[in-house]
Amino acid sequence: MIHLAIIPDGNRRWALARGLPPWKGHEKAAENFETMLKWGRKSGRISTLTFWAFSTANWNREPEEVNKLMEILEKYLKEKREKFLENGVRFLHSGRKDRLPGTLRTLLEDTEQETGKNWTFTLNLALDYGGKDELLRAIKKLSGKDVTDESIRAHVDHPELPDIDLVIRTSGEYRTSDFALWTAVYAEWVFIDHYFPDFSEADLAMALQTYDERRRRFGR
Repeated sequence: MIHLAIIPDGNRRWALARGLPPWKGHEKAAENFETMLKWGRKSGRISTLTFWAFSTANWNREPEEVNKLMEILEKYLKEKREKFLENGVRFLHSGRKDRLPGTLRTLLEDTEQETGKNWTFTLNLALDYGGKDELLRAIKKLSGKDVTDESIRAHVDHPELPDIDLVIRTSGEYRTSDFALWTAVYAEWVFIDHYFPDFSEADLAMALQTYDERRRRFGR
């Protein structure tokens, strides 16, 4: 069982290539994500799925797009929270909550609490998340304690989660872009050329096969 992370890049470019406003790409991405979630949950290969929905740098985008994306995320959670309970999905949020819209923040907190006893599959939504920001927040929590590998690891957003094994990034971008600087340090990366709205179950299966064919050395 692995901890899989997905960086769903290219949603805006997918929409613009079709003459659509940027948020239409995010709407399509939400639909596609649901397909990936179902596949991952039933595959028997994935114990945790981390999905980077919005970075700390994404606040620099046009306010209209940001607002639409927040609405899409809120709508998705409202529609799926009961399904999470039915299907044994534990929902977690990584990142900051203080800058999110109040209704979305409450929804995140309530869904985390409601699904806290579901351990069959974990969905970790990275929202207003950045790797540097996570480390800064972790170090501030130490409050004068010794700064060690173990103490920082104990104060990342969800220290109970295993480190990330595989990261998939779509849209042909070959960058880590401030993602999971601590917990993905030994992760394998697979880069997919097409945009996330076009990312398929076959792509996901291919990425897992690629991961299986690699030999992980962990610095040894």
